[in-house]
Amino acid sequence: MASPPIVSFGEMLIDFVPDEAGVSLAESRGFLKAPGGAPANVACAITRLGGASAFMGKVGDDEFGKMLVEILKKNGVNTDGVCFDKEARTALSFVTLKKNGEREFMFYRNPSADMLLKESELNLDLIKKAKVFHYGSISLITEPCRSAHLAAMKAAKEAGIILSYDPNVRLPLWPSNEAARDGIKSIWDQADIIKVSDDEVQFLTEKDPTKEEVVKTLWHDGLKLLLVTDGEKGCRYFTKSFKGLVKGYAVNTVDTTGAGDAFVGSFLYSLAKDPSILQDESKLKEALTLSNACGAIATTQKGAIPALPSLNQAFELVNKK
Repeated sequence: MASPPIVSFGEMLIDFVPDEAGVSLAESRGFLKAPGGAPANVACAITRLGGASAFMGKVGDDEFGKMLVEILKKNGVNTDGVCFDKEARTALSFVTLKKNGEREFMFYRNPSADMLLKESELNLDLIKKAKVFHYGSISLITEPCRSAHLAAMKAAKEAGIILSYDPNVRLPLWPSNEAARDGIKSIWDQADIIKVSDDEVQFLTEKDPTKEEVVKTLWHDGLKLLLVTDGEKGCRYFTKSFKGLVKGYAVNTVDTTGAGDAFVGSFLYSLAKDPSILQDESKLKEALTLSNACGAIATTQKGAIPALPSLNQAFELVNKK
C-alpha cells in the first residue's frame, strides 16, 4: 500500500461524554464512551473525506488501546506508526457538555501511554514519505514524548515536508497557564501552517482576538498560512500575499468536540490534493469553505469521530448556501 500523504502525530484517548447536556460531571448519571484525541480525530477526518492518512502515537496495551487502534483501522487510517505500552494505560478524559455545546475537561493521565512515546519508537519512514506532518501541543508537555515529538518534526523538516500545527490548548494538562504559553510557543516558528481558534489567540496573546493587529503578532517569517477559526462565524486566513475571511455555517450545535479537528482534517485533505492552494487565494477560499462546512457538521452529533462528515455531506451543506 502507498504511504499516506498526511501523518498526524500525538495523542489518542477515550472521551467519556455525559449522556445529557448541561450537567456537571458529578451530576451526570451516565457517560458515552467515544474515541478522542485531536491528532487521531484529524487523521479520521481526512479518511472520512476520501483522503489517506496515518496516525502516529502510543496507546496502552489494554482494552481501550486495542479498541482505539481498531477504530482507526475501521476508519481506514494507517496504524503503522502506533505503538502499545505494556506498563501505562490509555489516557481517559471526562468531558462535560454545557447547555451551549461547549466543553470542560477532566483528564486521567498519570502518566498515560501517549506521554511515554520514545524517539526510538518513531516510524521515521512513514514521516519521510508524507507530504504533510500534522501535530498539536499536548505531546510537548512531558518527556519522553516531547523529545519524540521534536525528533519527528526535525525528520519531517529535513525531508522538506509541510509542517502543520494546531496547538489545541488544553490548560488542565499543563502545570500552569504560563507553562502552556511557553510550551506552545517553543515550536511556533517551525510550522508552515498554523491553525488557532479565536479563544486560543486570546490565550496566547492575552489581547482581543477580533483585532487583526493582535492576530498578526502570531505571524512568523517562515509561515505560509495562519488560520483563525471563529466558531460559526467562519474563519480568517493570513498569508504573505493575501488575507481575508470565509463565512461559516449556522447549524444545530449539540457538541463542539472535534469541530476544529474536522476543520483541520478537511483543510489538510485539500492541501495534500493540491498544494497550490497556499498560493492561490480563490482555491484557498474554496478549501476553507469546505473546512467550515466540515467543522459545522461535526458539531451536530455527540463525540468527535462519529460526527465527522463525508465529502457528500460537506458538499450538501456548501451547496445549500
